[in-house]
Amino acid sequence: MKVLRWPLILTILCLIIPFVGILAYKTIKTREVKKYNFVFDQPVTPVPVEIPPKAPFTNSVGMHFIYIPPGRFFMGSPINEIGRDEGEYQHEVVLSDGYYLQTTEVTQAQWMAVLKLNPSDHKGNDLPVHNVSWFDSRTFIKRLNQLEGDSKYRLPSEAEWEYACRAGTQSALSTGDLTINALGRDPLLDRVSWYKLNSKQTPHPVATKSPNAWGLYDMHGNVWEWSQDWWEGWYGKFSGAAVIDPKGPQKARFKVFRSGSWFASATYQRCASRMRAKPLSKSPGIGFRVARSE
Repeated sequence: MKVLRWPLILTILCLIIPFVGILAYKTIKTREVKKYNFVFDQPVTPVPVEIPPKAPFTNSVGMHFIYIPPGRFFMGSPINEIGRDEGEYQHEVVLSDGYYLQTTEVTQAQWMAVLKLNPSDHKGNDLPVHNVSWFDSRTFIKRLNQLEGDSKYRLPSEAEWEYACRAGTQSALSTGDLTINALGRDPLLDRVSWYKLNSKQTPHPVATKSPNAWGLYDMHGNVWEWSQDWWEGWYGKFSGAAVIDPKGPQKARFKVFRSGSWFASATYQRCASRMRAKPLSKSPGIGFRVARSE
């Protein structure tokens, strides 16, 4: 009997541990979602914002948006790109609908105007909000839609994010090819990005670097940005034809985030660079920007 005892105990543990993990995850998720319940308990009178078709607009909490037209591009990176990861399989994507995208990452002032509590480590009204999970970003968007009497604010898909980052280019950066000098700094990247070798190990106020050709700031660096999509290592399987309006898998373990950050090296700031984390994950280097359907 003693010989059988330990195998039996191990078998029981192997059966119990997954259930304990699932329960713990659901408990943490519930706690995170309820954290902002006091905000949703407050009555709100929606303030609709008039949005001219396909024109820039600023919403009621000071978030500025520009229109991104539909189009096609090559998502991913060529095999000879510096810093390329094998998960960046290059393929043609068609986005059949235009959308609006916030010109900057969500700032702490904008976050506070919507959800009242500031989770960021590095404080500053014009700094990008950070230490927010994917679920937190969704909570912000839910309340924003309520405040504006809207239903079209959302996170961008991974394809929408990269299309906007590239702004009509196919190079590693929206400013050209990544070169990286002997110090690990890149002059083309320095123009548009706060990253490990120029940030002095801190995030910076949004829109203090140059925008890309479409007027979007900090698409490289400052903080990583959550996307709507679940992670898929190779973006899915392809027939060779262009992929139309990809949305990623229906369910997975991780969510995708893009952009690079203030503490990441130059190669992570590329247009095609992809990262993943569990949707409850938080980091001083992860924030988000908001999209809006047309």
